[in-house]
This record gives sequence, structure tokens and C-alpha cells, in this order.
Amino acid sequence: MTTFPASLPGGTWTLGDLTVTRFGYGAMQLAGPGVMGPPADRDSALAVLREVADLGITHIDTSDAYGPRVTNQLIREALHPYPEALHIVTKVGATRDEQGGWPPARRAGDVRRAVHDNLEALGLEVLDLVNLRLGDASGPRPGSLAEPYEALAELQRQGLIRHLGVSNATPEQVAEARTIAPIVCVQNMYNLAHRHDDELIDELAREGIAYVPFFPLGGFSPLQSSALSAVAARLEATPMSVALAWLLRRSPNILLIPGTSSVAHLRENAAGAGLPLSGEDLAELDKIGP
Repeated sequence: MTTFPASLPGGTWTLGDLTVTRFGYGAMQLAGPGVMGPPADRDSALAVLREVADLGITHIDTSDAYGPRVTNQLIREALHPYPEALHIVTKVGATRDEQGGWPPARRAGDVRRAVHDNLEALGLEVLDLVNLRLGDASGPRPGSLAEPYEALAELQRQGLIRHLGVSNATPEQVAEARTIAPIVCVQNMYNLAHRHDDELIDELAREGIAYVPFFPLGGFSPLQSSALSAVAARLEATPMSVALAWLLRRSPNILLIPGTSSVAHLRENAAGAGLPLSGEDLAELDKIGP
């Protein structure tokens, strides 16, 4: 039976048959500026990934589009052969252009190539979980996901993927995906100020499906940032710590994947997410979003 350090906040969640720590790690920031090219300090990037494993974090989020291929190669170099308890979650559905953009790549052939690219770069025979990235950089966009998601479901039947999820998706796309093949997580933008998915989070919680927010501090106006900072100052904590702790308290199906390229910041995030929030703190923070 796998044991997790008592200091790691949030406990665990089960993605299908995979048990992961609710406090995870997002690898995007390990690539160079604009998520393009190699990191300025490769040794530091490798050290962060090794610290992730040493802390007992068992959920790493990545994509072959980061770099591209950079973060997956770093993960393989730092951690392969992977600990049995570690689960790597990747995503497909976008590629990179020479300007650093994220053009969609959601035809069936694109999806198949991306899955094989992730397998090769990570040094795996099976991917634990693949999220289909939808929408664009400005957020979710309506439209059917049938072609790419059916391609992923076929790869799952072939034994190349264990579990499926969707990212940057509308509630309607989440529902459509579930008619094609089961999902174990939804990965969308969500934070104290950006709470459009409140109803979706609660629905997924009832269904036992994880919700993985990205940009936990994104989208604040100065007034909203001031409100968060006021709570953080009262608790003698950082705004990021308060935001992460609030997310863990928001719903038991929320999994965190904060990213950093610093070992010290990684440890700070892990400790901060366990920050105790009083009823008064939660009431004040809850007023930021609605």
C-alpha cells in the first residue's frame, strides 16, 4: 500500500483505478520562455522534478506541446524508470507554431500522432491519462468533439491509454464526451475570481469525476487581487498559498497542478496548500468570485 507524506495537503483522489495525490504538479513552466525551447537551467528543471517525486507527489501534468517535447523529455530524464505510484497525465489537441502560438490539432490523425509522440518522449508503452484540449487560448469554444474524442477512445480500446479526460471544455462538450467514452477528469480554467464552472464542479463531484483547475491566480482585477492579498496578509501567507488552500477546500474532487521551475517555490506551494482557512476566511474569499 502506497503511503504519502503527512505534510502533503489534500489527501488523495482516484482517477479511474489510479490513486493520485490531490496536490500535484504542472510541468509547463519547465520549458523556456513562452513554453518554447529548453529551460535556461536544465539541472534546476531536473531537480524540481526529482523533488516532486521526493515530496510524494504522484500526479504530474504535462503535454508534448510544451517546448515542444521539452517537458516530456525532462520528465523522462529525471524520473524514468518511473515510481510505480507516479501517474503522468498528458494532453493532446494542440500543436505549436514558429511564433509560439497554439494552433489546434484535433483531426483524428493529429490525435493519433500526438499520443504516439507522448508515448515515445515519455518512454512509456501506455499513457495513464490523456486529456483532449479543446477551445483556444481565450477559453472554451462550442462545437462537437466527436472526431478527436472517438479517436482517443479507439486508442484506449487498443490499450495505449488507460483513462480519458477533456480540457478547456464547455459543459456541453463534457456531456458529449461522456456519451462516447467515460471521462475521469475535466481540466479547465478556474480560480477565486473565475468561477464559471461552479455548477459543473458540483455535478462532477456527484459523479466521482475530478476537476483540475489551471491558472489558480489568473484573471484577477486589482480590487479582487487586493481582497485576496488582505486575507493573505492576515494569515501571514502568500496569495498563492491562500488561493491553493481555497481550491482544496472548495470541493473534494478538485486536484491541484500548480507549476514552478523552482524547488523552493515547489516546497512553498506544497506547504501553502495546507494552509488552514477559518469560516471567516472562506466567507471573505467566496465573495471574490460570484
